[in-house]
Amino acid sequence: MDSPADTAATLAGLAFTLPAATPAWDYCAALLRGLGATSTCAGAREPDTAFQVAADWAHSGLVPLTGPPDGPPRQGPGCIPSCARGALDALRLLAGTALLPGCDGATVLGERAALLNLQRRGAVSANGSCRLLRTRDGWLALNLAREDDWQLLPAWLAATAHQEPHTAPGDWAAIEQRVADEVPQPLVERGRLLGLPLAAAGTAPPAPTWFRLHCAGARTTPRQMPRDRPLVIDLSALWAGPLCAHLLQAAGARVIKIECRGRPDGARRGNAAFFDLLNAGKESVLLDFAAASGRRQLAALLTRADIVIEASRPRALRQLGVDAEALVTASPGLVWVAISGYGRREPGANWTAFGDDAAVAAGVAAATSDPPVFCGDALADPLTGLHAAVAALAFWRSGRGGLLDLSLRDTTAHCLQFLPDVPRGAVAGEHGAWHLHSGDRRIAVQAPVARRSDSPAPRPGTHTARIVHEFRLPC
Repeated sequence: MDSPADTAATLAGLAFTLPAATPAWDYCAALLRGLGATSTCAGAREPDTAFQVAADWAHSGLVPLTGPPDGPPRQGPGCIPSCARGALDALRLLAGTALLPGCDGATVLGERAALLNLQRRGAVSANGSCRLLRTRDGWLALNLAREDDWQLLPAWLAATAHQEPHTAPGDWAAIEQRVADEVPQPLVERGRLLGLPLAAAGTAPPAPTWFRLHCAGARTTPRQMPRDRPLVIDLSALWAGPLCAHLLQAAGARVIKIECRGRPDGARRGNAAFFDLLNAGKESVLLDFAAASGRRQLAALLTRADIVIEASRPRALRQLGVDAEALVTASPGLVWVAISGYGRREPGANWTAFGDDAAVAAGVAAATSDPPVFCGDALADPLTGLHAAVAALAFWRSGRGGLLDLSLRDTTAHCLQFLPDVPRGAVAGEHGAWHLHSGDRRIAVQAPVARRSDSPAPRPGTHTARIVHEFRLPC
Protein backbone atom coordinates (compact mmCIF):
# COMPACT_ATOMS: atom_id res chain seq x y z
CA MET A 1 0.00 0.00 0.00
CA ASP A 2 1.45 3.36 -1.00
CA SER A 3 1.81 6.20 1.46
CA PRO A 4 -0.36 9.31 0.90
CA ALA A 5 2.75 11.26 -0.11
CA ASP A 6 3.57 8.73 -2.81
CA THR A 7 -0.02 8.75 -4.08
CA ALA A 8 0.06 12.54 -4.26
CA ALA A 9 3.05 12.39 -6.62
CA THR A 10 0.94 11.07 -9.49
CA LEU A 11 0.59 14.41 -11.33
CA ALA A 12 3.71 16.06 -9.90
CA GLY A 13 4.94 18.81 -12.20
CA LEU A 14 1.58 19.56 -13.79
CA ALA A 15 -0.05 22.94 -13.25
CA PHE A 16 -3.56 24.05 -14.14
CA THR A 17 -5.25 27.43 -14.30
CA LEU A 18 -8.75 27.63 -12.85
CA PRO A 19 -11.11 30.36 -14.07
CA ALA A 20 -12.77 31.24 -10.75
CA ALA A 21 -12.71 30.71 -7.01
CA THR A 22 -16.06 29.09 -6.27
CA PRO A 23 -16.84 26.01 -4.15
CA ALA A 24 -16.89 23.86 -7.31
CA TRP A 25 -13.52 25.11 -8.50
CA ASP A 26 -12.14 24.85 -4.96
CA TYR A 27 -13.12 21.18 -4.97
CA CYS A 28 -11.60 20.71 -8.42
CA ALA A 29 -8.37 22.20 -7.09
CA ALA A 30 -8.48 19.91 -4.06
CA LEU A 31 -8.81 16.81 -6.27
CA LEU A 32 -5.91 17.87 -8.48
CA ARG A 33 -3.81 18.81 -5.46
CA GLY A 34 -4.44 15.40 -3.93
CA LEU A 35 -2.99 13.89 -7.11
CA GLY A 36 0.11 16.09 -6.98
CA ALA A 37 -0.78 18.84 -9.46
CA THR A 38 -0.75 22.54 -8.67
CA SER A 39 -3.32 25.12 -9.68
CA THR A 40 -3.74 28.87 -9.80
CA CYS A 41 -6.94 30.85 -9.96
CA ALA A 42 -7.37 33.48 -12.66
CA GLY A 43 -10.54 35.00 -11.20
CA ALA A 44 -11.59 36.69 -8.01
CA ARG A 45 -13.15 34.77 -5.15
CA GLU A 46 -16.92 34.83 -5.01
CA PRO A 47 -17.74 36.42 -1.62
CA ASP A 48 -20.97 34.56 -0.79
CA THR A 49 -20.05 30.88 -0.42
CA ALA A 50 -23.48 29.90 0.90
CA PHE A 51 -25.18 31.41 -2.12
CA GLN A 52 -22.80 29.67 -4.54
CA VAL A 53 -23.47 26.33 -2.88
CA ALA A 54 -27.23 26.97 -2.85
CA ALA A 55 -27.12 27.86 -6.55
CA ASP A 56 -25.41 24.57 -7.34
CA TRP A 57 -28.07 22.71 -5.35
CA ALA A 58 -30.89 24.58 -7.09
CA HIS A 59 -29.39 23.92 -10.53
CA SER A 60 -28.57 20.26 -9.92
CA GLY A 61 -32.10 18.87 -9.98
CA LEU A 62 -31.54 17.22 -6.59
CA VAL A 63 -33.69 19.58 -4.51
CA PRO A 64 -37.03 18.28 -5.89
CA LEU A 65 -35.80 14.76 -5.00
CA THR A 66 -34.99 15.64 -1.39
CA GLY A 67 -37.33 15.88 1.59
CA PRO A 68 -40.78 14.61 2.57
CA PRO A 69 -43.29 14.00 -0.22
CA ASP A 70 -46.04 16.04 1.47
CA GLY A 71 -44.10 19.28 1.99
CA PRO A 72 -41.60 21.55 0.29
CA PRO A 73 -38.35 20.01 -0.91
CA ARG A 74 -35.06 20.75 0.80
CA GLN A 75 -31.54 21.79 0.06
CA GLY A 76 -29.33 18.87 0.95
CA PRO A 77 -26.32 18.90 3.26
CA GLY A 78 -22.88 20.28 2.47
CA CYS A 79 -21.97 21.09 -1.11
CA ILE A 80 -22.42 17.74 -2.85
CA PRO A 81 -23.51 19.22 -6.24
CA SER A 82 -20.54 21.61 -6.14
CA CYS A 83 -18.25 18.62 -5.64
CA ALA A 84 -19.79 16.87 -8.64
CA ARG A 85 -19.24 19.99 -10.74
CA GLY A 86 -15.66 20.19 -9.55
CA ALA A 87 -15.01 16.54 -10.38
CA LEU A 88 -16.20 16.93 -13.97
CA ASP A 89 -14.17 20.14 -14.31
CA ALA A 90 -11.08 18.27 -13.08
CA LEU A 91 -11.70 15.57 -15.69
CA ARG A 92 -11.93 18.21 -18.42
CA LEU A 93 -8.64 19.75 -17.34
CA LEU A 94 -6.95 16.35 -17.36
CA ALA A 95 -8.44 15.49 -20.75
CA GLY A 96 -7.38 18.81 -22.27
CA THR A 97 -10.72 19.10 -24.01
CA ALA A 98 -14.21 20.46 -23.35
CA LEU A 99 -15.75 17.01 -23.16
CA LEU A 100 -19.53 16.77 -22.87
CA PRO A 101 -20.12 20.43 -23.82
CA GLY A 102 -23.07 21.92 -22.03
CA CYS A 103 -23.04 19.20 -19.36
CA ASP A 104 -22.74 20.19 -15.71
CA GLY A 105 -21.32 17.69 -13.23
CA ALA A 106 -24.05 18.65 -10.77
CA THR A 107 -26.87 17.75 -13.16
CA VAL A 108 -25.27 14.34 -13.85
CA LEU A 109 -26.42 13.40 -10.34
CA GLY A 110 -30.08 13.65 -11.34
CA GLU A 111 -30.02 12.19 -14.85
CA ARG A 112 -31.55 8.84 -13.94
CA ALA A 113 -34.32 10.55 -11.98
CA ALA A 114 -35.10 12.73 -14.99
CA LEU A 115 -35.35 9.78 -17.35
CA LEU A 116 -37.43 7.70 -14.92
CA ASN A 117 -39.54 10.68 -13.75
CA LEU A 118 -38.70 9.97 -10.11
CA GLN A 119 -40.01 12.07 -7.23
CA ARG A 120 -38.99 12.62 -3.60
CA ARG A 121 -40.49 10.11 -1.20
CA GLY A 122 -39.00 11.00 2.18
CA ALA A 123 -38.02 7.81 3.99
CA VAL A 124 -38.38 5.84 0.74
CA SER A 125 -35.73 6.17 -1.95
CA ALA A 126 -36.75 7.87 -5.18
CA ASN A 127 -36.72 4.55 -7.04
CA GLY A 128 -38.63 2.78 -4.25
CA SER A 129 -36.19 -0.06 -3.51
CA CYS A 130 -34.58 1.35 -0.35
CA ARG A 131 -36.30 2.40 2.87
CA LEU A 132 -35.29 4.02 6.11
CA LEU A 133 -36.63 1.88 8.95
CA ARG A 134 -36.98 3.07 12.53
CA THR A 135 -35.35 0.76 15.07
CA ARG A 136 -35.26 0.92 18.84
CA ASP A 137 -32.53 3.56 19.01
CA GLY A 138 -31.80 4.67 15.48
CA TRP A 139 -32.55 4.33 11.80
CA LEU A 140 -31.59 1.65 9.31
CA ALA A 141 -31.54 1.76 5.50
CA LEU A 142 -32.49 -1.51 3.81
CA ASN A 143 -32.22 -1.79 0.03
CA LEU A 144 -34.17 -4.64 -1.55
CA ALA A 145 -33.27 -3.91 -5.16
CA ARG A 146 -33.02 -7.56 -6.25
CA GLU A 147 -35.58 -10.34 -6.09
CA ASP A 148 -33.04 -12.51 -4.29
CA ASP A 149 -32.83 -9.98 -1.46
CA TRP A 150 -36.42 -10.70 -0.46
CA GLN A 151 -35.53 -14.38 -0.18
CA LEU A 152 -32.88 -13.53 2.42
CA LEU A 153 -35.31 -11.79 4.76
CA PRO A 154 -36.42 -14.89 6.73
CA ALA A 155 -32.82 -15.63 7.71
CA TRP A 156 -32.17 -11.96 8.48
CA LEU A 157 -35.27 -11.57 10.65
CA ALA A 158 -35.10 -14.97 12.33
CA ALA A 159 -33.43 -13.60 15.46
CA THR A 160 -35.83 -10.70 15.98
CA ALA A 161 -38.14 -10.59 18.99
CA HIS A 162 -41.26 -10.80 16.82
CA GLN A 163 -42.01 -14.27 15.55
CA GLU A 164 -44.68 -13.53 12.95
CA PRO A 165 -44.76 -15.61 9.76
CA HIS A 166 -42.10 -14.97 7.16
CA THR A 167 -42.30 -11.62 5.44
CA ALA A 168 -43.87 -11.81 1.99
CA PRO A 169 -42.17 -10.02 -0.92
CA GLY A 170 -43.27 -6.39 -0.97
CA ASP A 171 -44.56 -6.39 2.62
CA TRP A 172 -42.56 -3.46 3.99
CA ALA A 173 -45.02 -2.91 6.82
CA ALA A 174 -44.17 -6.32 8.24
CA ILE A 175 -40.45 -5.55 8.04
CA GLU A 176 -40.97 -2.25 9.85
CA GLN A 177 -42.84 -4.04 12.62
CA ARG A 178 -40.16 -6.73 12.95
CA VAL A 179 -37.25 -4.28 13.35
CA ALA A 180 -38.96 -1.58 15.40
CA ASP A 181 -37.78 -2.97 18.76
CA GLU A 182 -34.35 -4.10 17.58
CA VAL A 183 -30.93 -2.51 18.01
CA PRO A 184 -29.68 -1.50 14.54
CA GLN A 185 -26.05 -2.64 14.68
CA PRO A 186 -26.75 -6.39 15.10
CA LEU A 187 -29.26 -6.13 12.25
CA VAL A 188 -26.61 -4.51 10.05
CA GLU A 189 -23.96 -7.06 10.95
CA ARG A 190 -26.26 -10.03 10.35
CA GLY A 191 -27.55 -8.58 7.08
CA ARG A 192 -24.04 -7.97 5.74
CA LEU A 193 -23.09 -11.58 6.44
CA LEU A 194 -26.07 -12.64 4.33
CA GLY A 195 -25.20 -10.23 1.50
CA LEU A 196 -28.00 -7.72 2.06
CA PRO A 197 -27.32 -4.08 1.12
CA LEU A 198 -28.10 -2.14 4.28
CA ALA A 199 -26.58 0.50 6.55
CA ALA A 200 -27.20 2.35 9.77
CA ALA A 201 -28.16 5.98 9.31
CA GLY A 202 -25.75 8.21 11.15
CA THR A 203 -22.52 10.12 10.82
CA ALA A 204 -19.88 8.41 8.72
CA PRO A 205 -16.26 8.22 9.88
CA PRO A 206 -13.96 10.89 8.42
CA ALA A 207 -13.03 10.29 4.78
CA PRO A 208 -9.76 12.19 4.27
CA THR A 209 -9.26 10.68 0.83
CA TRP A 210 -11.59 9.80 -2.02
CA PHE A 211 -9.59 6.82 -3.30
CA ARG A 212 -6.82 4.55 -2.15
CA LEU A 213 -3.92 3.15 -4.12
CA HIS A 214 -4.42 -0.45 -3.13
CA CYS A 215 -1.54 -1.77 -5.17
CA ALA A 216 1.13 0.24 -7.02
CA GLY A 217 2.26 -0.76 -10.50
CA ALA A 218 5.26 0.15 -12.60
CA ARG A 219 5.35 3.36 -14.61
CA THR A 220 5.47 3.67 -18.35
CA THR A 221 5.92 6.70 -20.60
CA PRO A 222 3.61 9.57 -19.62
CA ARG A 223 0.80 10.17 -22.11
CA GLN A 224 -0.66 13.38 -23.47
CA MET A 225 -4.34 14.04 -23.76
CA PRO A 226 -6.10 14.20 -26.13
CA ARG A 227 -3.44 12.84 -28.53
CA ASP A 228 -3.19 9.34 -27.09
CA ARG A 229 -6.20 7.04 -26.82
CA PRO A 230 -6.38 4.54 -23.97
CA LEU A 231 -8.06 1.16 -24.35
CA VAL A 232 -10.62 0.74 -21.56
CA ILE A 233 -12.04 -2.66 -20.64
CA ASP A 234 -15.34 -2.10 -18.82
CA LEU A 235 -16.34 -5.10 -16.71
CA SER A 236 -18.77 -3.08 -14.58
CA ALA A 237 -22.55 -2.92 -14.53
CA LEU A 238 -25.42 -0.70 -13.40
CA TRP A 239 -24.35 2.94 -12.84
CA ALA A 240 -21.05 4.00 -11.23
CA GLY A 241 -18.67 1.91 -13.35
CA PRO A 242 -20.48 2.41 -16.67
CA LEU A 243 -20.60 6.18 -15.97
CA CYS A 244 -16.83 6.16 -15.37
CA ALA A 245 -16.29 4.37 -18.70
CA HIS A 246 -18.73 6.72 -20.45
CA LEU A 247 -16.78 9.74 -19.21
CA LEU A 248 -13.46 8.24 -20.30
CA GLN A 249 -14.99 7.53 -23.70
CA ALA A 250 -16.02 11.19 -23.92
CA ALA A 251 -12.40 12.05 -23.14
CA GLY A 252 -11.27 10.04 -26.18
CA ALA A 253 -10.87 6.49 -24.88
CA ARG A 254 -11.85 3.36 -26.77
CA VAL A 255 -14.18 1.37 -24.50
CA ILE A 256 -14.96 -2.33 -24.79
CA LYS A 257 -17.82 -3.42 -22.54
CA ILE A 258 -17.54 -7.07 -21.53
CA GLU A 259 -20.54 -8.93 -20.18
CA CYS A 260 -21.05 -12.51 -19.04
CA ARG A 261 -23.17 -14.54 -21.42
CA GLY A 262 -25.20 -15.97 -18.55
CA ARG A 263 -25.48 -12.71 -16.60
CA PRO A 264 -25.37 -9.52 -18.69
CA ASP A 265 -25.53 -6.04 -17.18
CA GLY A 266 -28.74 -5.90 -15.11
CA ALA A 267 -29.27 -2.30 -16.23
CA ARG A 268 -30.30 -3.66 -19.63
CA ARG A 269 -33.60 -4.64 -17.98
CA GLY A 270 -34.17 -1.09 -16.77
CA ASN A 271 -34.82 2.20 -18.50
CA ALA A 272 -33.53 1.96 -22.09
CA ALA A 273 -32.76 5.67 -22.43
CA PHE A 274 -30.60 5.59 -19.28
CA PHE A 275 -28.74 2.48 -20.42
CA ASP A 276 -28.16 4.05 -23.84
CA LEU A 277 -26.84 7.24 -22.23
CA LEU A 278 -24.14 5.34 -20.35
CA ASN A 279 -23.29 2.69 -22.92
CA ALA A 280 -23.81 4.00 -26.46
CA GLY A 281 -20.59 4.03 -28.44
CA LYS A 282 -18.97 1.25 -26.43
CA GLU A 283 -18.09 -1.98 -28.20
CA SER A 284 -20.02 -4.92 -26.76
CA VAL A 285 -18.41 -8.30 -26.13
CA LEU A 286 -20.21 -11.29 -24.65
CA LEU A 287 -18.09 -14.04 -23.11
CA ASP A 288 -19.01 -17.29 -21.40
CA PHE A 289 -17.34 -17.00 -18.01
CA ALA A 290 -18.57 -20.48 -17.08
CA ALA A 291 -16.37 -21.98 -19.80
CA ALA A 292 -12.59 -22.19 -19.69
CA SER A 293 -12.43 -20.71 -23.19
CA GLY A 294 -14.36 -17.63 -22.07
CA ARG A 295 -12.11 -17.11 -19.07
CA ARG A 296 -9.03 -17.42 -21.31
CA GLN A 297 -10.43 -14.79 -23.67
CA LEU A 298 -11.13 -12.47 -20.74
CA ALA A 299 -7.59 -12.93 -19.42
CA ALA A 300 -6.13 -12.18 -22.85
CA LEU A 301 -8.16 -8.98 -23.21
CA LEU A 302 -7.15 -7.77 -19.77
CA THR A 303 -3.48 -8.01 -20.69
CA ARG A 304 -4.11 -5.62 -23.60
CA ALA A 305 -5.95 -2.97 -21.56
CA ASP A 306 -4.67 0.43 -20.50
CA ILE A 307 -7.53 0.91 -18.01
CA VAL A 308 -9.79 -1.75 -16.48
CA ILE A 309 -13.02 -0.81 -14.69
CA GLU A 310 -14.78 -3.33 -12.50
CA ALA A 311 -17.34 -3.20 -9.73
CA SER A 312 -17.14 -6.71 -8.32
CA ARG A 313 -16.22 -7.96 -4.91
CA PRO A 314 -12.63 -9.31 -5.01
CA ARG A 315 -13.67 -12.93 -4.48
CA ALA A 316 -15.95 -12.81 -7.55
CA LEU A 317 -13.00 -11.97 -9.82
CA ARG A 318 -10.78 -14.56 -8.19
CA GLN A 319 -13.40 -17.18 -9.04
CA LEU A 320 -12.84 -16.25 -12.70
CA GLY A 321 -9.10 -16.63 -12.32
CA VAL A 322 -8.55 -12.87 -12.41
CA ASP A 323 -5.89 -11.59 -9.99
CA ALA A 324 -6.04 -7.79 -10.24
CA GLU A 325 -2.97 -7.25 -8.08
CA ALA A 326 -0.86 -9.63 -10.17
CA LEU A 327 -2.00 -8.04 -13.43
CA VAL A 328 -1.17 -4.54 -12.20
CA THR A 329 2.25 -5.67 -10.99
CA ALA A 330 3.04 -7.42 -14.27
CA SER A 331 1.75 -4.75 -16.66
CA PRO A 332 3.57 -1.37 -16.53
CA GLY A 333 1.10 1.51 -16.73
CA LEU A 334 -2.03 -0.60 -16.27
CA VAL A 335 -4.67 1.36 -14.32
CA TRP A 336 -7.18 -0.89 -12.57
CA VAL A 337 -10.25 0.90 -11.21
CA ALA A 338 -12.04 -1.15 -8.56
CA ILE A 339 -15.41 0.27 -7.48
CA SER A 340 -17.20 -1.30 -4.54
CA GLY A 341 -19.55 -0.41 -1.74
CA TYR A 342 -17.00 -0.18 1.07
CA GLY A 343 -13.58 -0.67 -0.52
CA ARG A 344 -11.21 -3.62 -0.74
CA ARG A 345 -10.10 -3.54 2.89
CA GLU A 346 -11.59 -5.93 5.42
CA PRO A 347 -14.12 -6.12 6.88
CA GLY A 348 -15.97 -4.16 4.20
CA ALA A 349 -14.47 -5.89 1.15
CA ASN A 350 -17.36 -8.33 0.83
CA TRP A 351 -20.21 -6.09 1.97
CA THR A 352 -22.89 -5.40 -0.63
CA ALA A 353 -24.05 -1.86 -1.38
CA PHE A 354 -26.02 0.14 -3.90
CA GLY A 355 -26.16 3.89 -4.35
CA ASP A 356 -28.95 4.73 -1.90
CA ASP A 357 -27.84 2.65 1.08
CA ALA A 358 -24.19 3.63 0.49
CA ALA A 359 -25.19 7.31 0.66
CA VAL A 360 -26.97 6.61 3.93
CA ALA A 361 -23.83 4.89 5.22
CA ALA A 362 -21.87 8.00 4.22
CA GLY A 363 -24.06 10.10 6.49
CA VAL A 364 -26.13 11.92 3.87
CA ALA A 365 -29.61 10.95 5.10
CA ALA A 366 -28.87 11.83 8.72
CA ALA A 367 -27.31 15.13 7.66
CA THR A 368 -30.31 15.98 5.48
CA SER A 369 -32.88 16.06 8.28
CA ASP A 370 -33.96 14.59 11.61
CA PRO A 371 -35.59 12.12 11.23
CA PRO A 372 -33.47 11.17 8.21
CA VAL A 373 -34.77 11.27 4.64
CA PHE A 374 -33.24 10.38 1.31
CA CYS A 375 -31.37 13.04 -0.64
CA GLY A 376 -31.41 12.81 -4.42
CA ASP A 377 -31.37 9.51 -6.28
CA ALA A 378 -28.72 6.93 -5.35
CA LEU A 379 -26.18 9.74 -4.95
CA ALA A 380 -23.24 7.45 -4.25
CA ASP A 381 -23.35 5.93 -7.74
CA PRO A 382 -22.87 9.01 -9.95
CA LEU A 383 -20.54 10.68 -7.42
CA THR A 384 -18.25 7.65 -7.48
CA GLY A 385 -18.44 7.32 -11.26
CA LEU A 386 -17.31 10.93 -11.68
CA HIS A 387 -14.42 10.53 -9.23
CA ALA A 388 -13.36 7.19 -10.68
CA ALA A 389 -12.96 8.77 -14.11
CA VAL A 390 -10.76 11.54 -12.65
CA ALA A 391 -8.50 9.05 -10.86
CA ALA A 392 -8.27 6.74 -13.87
CA LEU A 393 -7.37 9.49 -16.32
CA ALA A 394 -4.86 11.06 -13.92
CA PHE A 395 -2.98 7.79 -13.42
CA TRP A 396 -3.12 6.84 -17.10
CA ARG A 397 -1.94 10.26 -18.21
CA SER A 398 0.99 10.12 -15.78
CA GLY A 399 2.02 6.70 -17.06
CA ARG A 400 1.63 5.29 -13.59
CA GLY A 401 0.01 1.91 -13.05
CA GLY A 402 -1.94 0.94 -9.99
CA LEU A 403 -5.03 -0.65 -8.52
CA LEU A 404 -7.29 2.25 -7.52
CA ASP A 405 -9.76 1.44 -4.77
CA LEU A 406 -12.90 3.61 -4.77
CA SER A 407 -15.85 2.94 -2.49
CA LEU A 408 -19.34 4.33 -2.83
CA ARG A 409 -19.49 5.18 0.87
CA ASP A 410 -16.10 6.86 1.19
CA THR A 411 -16.38 8.89 -2.01
CA THR A 412 -19.77 10.21 -0.91
CA ALA A 413 -18.55 10.89 2.63
CA HIS A 414 -15.57 12.78 1.21
CA CYS A 415 -17.93 15.06 -0.72
CA LEU A 416 -20.26 15.49 2.26
CA GLN A 417 -17.34 16.50 4.46
CA PHE A 418 -16.09 19.19 2.07
CA LEU A 419 -17.43 22.50 3.43
CA PRO A 420 -19.78 20.59 5.78
CA ASP A 421 -20.98 23.58 7.77
CA VAL A 422 -22.02 25.88 4.94
CA PRO A 423 -25.41 27.46 5.80
CA ARG A 424 -28.38 26.00 3.97
CA GLY A 425 -31.16 27.92 2.33
CA ALA A 426 -34.88 27.34 2.66
CA VAL A 427 -37.22 26.28 -0.14
CA ALA A 428 -40.55 28.03 -0.61
CA GLY A 429 -43.16 28.24 -3.33
CA GLU A 430 -46.28 26.51 -4.53
CA HIS A 431 -47.55 24.29 -7.35
CA GLY A 432 -44.06 22.99 -7.94
CA ALA A 433 -42.61 26.46 -8.66
CA TRP A 434 -40.02 26.29 -5.91
CA HIS A 435 -37.36 28.84 -5.05
CA LEU A 436 -34.35 28.34 -2.82
CA HIS A 437 -33.77 31.34 -0.56
CA SER A 438 -30.18 31.99 0.54
CA GLY A 439 -29.85 35.10 2.65
CA ASP A 440 -31.73 37.85 0.84
CA ARG A 441 -31.35 36.16 -2.57
CA ARG A 442 -33.42 33.48 -4.20
CA ILE A 443 -32.74 30.96 -6.94
CA ALA A 444 -35.26 29.06 -9.03
CA VAL A 445 -35.19 25.35 -8.24
CA GLN A 446 -34.76 23.26 -11.38
CA ALA A 447 -36.15 19.81 -11.98
CA PRO A 448 -33.73 17.00 -12.85
CA VAL A 449 -32.57 17.03 -16.47
CA ALA A 450 -30.82 14.40 -18.54
CA ARG A 451 -28.79 14.26 -21.68
CA ARG A 452 -30.05 11.99 -24.44
CA SER A 453 -27.92 9.56 -26.36
CA ASP A 454 -27.75 10.10 -30.12
CA SER A 455 -27.74 6.33 -30.69
CA PRO A 456 -28.76 3.18 -28.85
CA ALA A 457 -26.29 1.06 -26.96
CA PRO A 458 -25.23 -2.01 -28.91
CA ARG A 459 -26.99 -5.28 -28.25
CA PRO A 460 -25.08 -7.79 -26.11
CA GLY A 461 -22.23 -9.34 -28.06
CA THR A 462 -22.55 -7.15 -31.14
CA HIS A 463 -18.78 -6.84 -31.52
CA THR A 464 -17.63 -10.16 -30.05
CA ALA A 465 -16.49 -11.78 -33.31
CA ARG A 466 -14.60 -8.69 -34.45
CA ILE A 467 -12.84 -8.24 -31.11
CA VAL A 468 -11.89 -11.93 -30.99
CA HIS A 469 -10.35 -11.59 -34.44
CA GLU A 470 -8.68 -8.21 -33.80
CA PHE A 471 -7.02 -9.26 -30.56
CA ARG A 472 -6.48 -12.87 -31.65
CA LEU A 473 -8.19 -14.18 -28.57
CA PRO A 474 -7.81 -17.90 -27.84
CA CYS A 475 -10.78 -20.13 -28.53
